[in-house]
Amino acid sequence: MKSYQNIPNTKRNKAKSKKENASDIISKSIINHLNFNIMSTIKNRVQLIGNVGQEPTMTILEDGKKLARISLATNEHYNNAKGEKQTNTSWHNLVAWGKKADIVEKYVTTGKEIAIEGKLTSRSYEDKEGVKRYVTEITISEILLLSK
Repeated sequence: MKSYQNIPNTKRNKAKSKKENASDIISKSIINHLNFNIMSTIKNRVQLIGNVGQEPTMTILEDGKKLARISLATNEHYNNAKGEKQTNTSWHNLVAWGKKADIVEKYVTTGKEIAIEGKLTSRSYEDKEGVKRYVTEITISEILLLSK
């Protein structure tokens, strides 16, 4: 007959070896709190670096607000299973308002490399045939011109 006293309880042994002191618990609590605060400040934040796909489209609305629309290509480089270099290009629709639109109008042209920061926005509209269309865009809050 086996005695249960001879069989080690691995869960109990691990629990004893992982005893934490008060400073460890407080440190983890502070780190968790900081991580939560950092994560809550970066909600809906997009950062991209890429090349402008075509000349920006400028629109001046009835109330005088200026709007710029840009298409941006970002490239991801990787090696496939055969070791060959591959490039995956993604296209993004960008929208700039006000002073950011002025910067786009003056300095942004096809092929120029730019870095942007903004937020992801979605909207819908009806086209000429009455079909409801959905668009996802990035509204620019910061723009940095990278190429000369």
